[in-house]
Amino acid sequence: MRALVVSDEVDEQLWAGVGPGCEVGLVLAAGDLPFDYLEFLTDSLGGVPCVFVPGNHDPDLSGFTRHGGLFMRAGFPRAWPGPAGAINADGRVVDVCGLRIAGLGGSVRYNEGPNQWTQAQQARRARRLVRQAARRQRRDGHGVDVLLTHAPPRGVGDREDPAHQGFDCLHRTVEKMRPDWLLHGHIHPYGEHPREHRMGDTRVRNVVGRHLIAFTPHEVRV
Repeated sequence: MRALVVSDEVDEQLWAGVGPGCEVGLVLAAGDLPFDYLEFLTDSLGGVPCVFVPGNHDPDLSGFTRHGGLFMRAGFPRAWPGPAGAINADGRVVDVCGLRIAGLGGSVRYNEGPNQWTQAQQARRARRLVRQAARRQRRDGHGVDVLLTHAPPRGVGDREDPAHQGFDCLHRTVEKMRPDWLLHGHIHPYGEHPREHRMGDTRVRNVVGRHLIAFTPHEVRV
C-alpha cells in the first residue's frame, strides 16, 4: 500500500494535478500545510483517506468532539477548522488502510503560538499515547506501523535553534512502540536531500515536501 506523505511545503506540481494517481491509497500529513491543500489532494486522488497531525503554524484543533454529525467544543456546536473529512491523529492511535498510525503533533514551545509544547508537556502526551497503543496491541496483537509527528526526535535530524529542536520523549516513545516508521516534518531541507535516520529498527524520515512511501502493515507484533 502506497501513501503520499506531505509536510510543511506546498508542492506546486501537486496543486496542478500532477500526482501519483490511483496507485496511492492514503495521504499522510505531518503538519504546517494549508488545510485546503490537503482537501485538494484527497479529492484529486479519488477521496482516499487523509491522516494528519497539526504543526506549530496550524490553528488550535484541541477540544473538538463530534456528536450526531456535529462538531462540538466546550459543549457548543462549532465549525471544524481542520481539513474536511481528514482524521486528526494528534495524541491518538488510528487504524486506516490496514495501518496502525500513532500521532503527536506540534513543536517545542518557542513563543505563545498554538500547537507548541514544553519538553515536559510533550512527554506527558507521549506517555498517554504509548499506553493507548499498548492497550490496542494487547487487544488485537497489532503494533504501531507509523509514528506520525510534526517535530523530529531530539538529536535525530533536528536543529539547534529553539524553534527547531526535537523532542526528547520521542526516543522513549520509539523504544516502547517500535514502529516501522517515524515520519516528521518541521525541518526544512532548503534544497538539500536530508538523509534517513535509524532508531533501532525504526526508519526516521523527514517528509517535508512530498514523498511516496510503500508500507507493509504488520498484522501481528511480538
